[in-house]
Amino acid sequence: MEKRSILHMLDPMPNNSPFDVNMALDAGFEVLMPYSNVKLDSVHGLTQDAIFSRSPSGVKRTGLFIGGRDMGLAIDMLNAAKLAMVPPFEISVFADPSGAFTTAAALVACVEKELKTHHNKTLQECKAIVFGGTGPDGVATGVIASLAGADTTLVDHLSLDTAEDIVKEYNRRFKATLKAAKASSDEQKAELIAEHDIVFCTAKAGIQVLSAKVLEHARSLKVAGDVNAVPPMGIEGIKSTHLGKPLIHAINSTGAVGVGALAVGNIKYKLQHVLLKSMLETEHPLYLDFRDAFEKARAII
Repeated sequence: MEKRSILHMLDPMPNNSPFDVNMALDAGFEVLMPYSNVKLDSVHGLTQDAIFSRSPSGVKRTGLFIGGRDMGLAIDMLNAAKLAMVPPFEISVFADPSGAFTTAAALVACVEKELKTHHNKTLQECKAIVFGGTGPDGVATGVIASLAGADTTLVDHLSLDTAEDIVKEYNRRFKATLKAAKASSDEQKAELIAEHDIVFCTAKAGIQVLSAKVLEHARSLKVAGDVNAVPPMGIEGIKSTHLGKPLIHAINSTGAVGVGALAVGNIKYKLQHVLLKSMLETEHPLYLDFRDAFEKARAII
């Protein structure tokens, strides 16, 4: 009798994400087992409990999902799970803390496509800036964009020290080349976006980060992407459904276009579904993180 498919969902936060639970069920996992407040040093034991309780054929119907809100911790937990495997007792592991890996991958891939379509440019030819750059989505977006070749700056609203600390950590971890900046006023935002080709907005929902007045200072802007679907939008003039629509307030940038939250979310949804489903279909264990998410997002688009 074929064993039921089980997804063990490890989360260092007090609660697992209902979004991830729904996505896992829709992808075909029959049983979900959430674990909250999971510490890094518990991952090894939990993983081995999961792999040794089933035969090698049953193990293929077992997976681990790693949530939380910290990109670095999620990668550490994924690596700890991988080290706990004892072939042929191996299971697939997918890290997507706060949905940041799939959201960021979808955002960067959407922007990359519009950049090519409307300006015949690549990420390697562009300077990118990430507002809300020190949150989960912002860090993941920045790392993906940097590793894809963009000259990328992470912006914190309150503290340059915070931005610099995060940049140092993730440059070290992933050999990225991120830069740090602070922008707590419209004047500082206007100065920062003046010479950038790409703007990513990953700030908290319901907060307008870039007003029409600020966007007037963008002279080189080509594509702006916003993941905020709660009014007001993070970037004024971008509607959530926009995908390559003219950014009307960037009056000094020729051909600037916007990408909205629902357009990004459509790709994010498909992406997370495909990656979760791949865990059930593979003959060999998969260890999925933001790099796999970006590769697959590019393929989807």
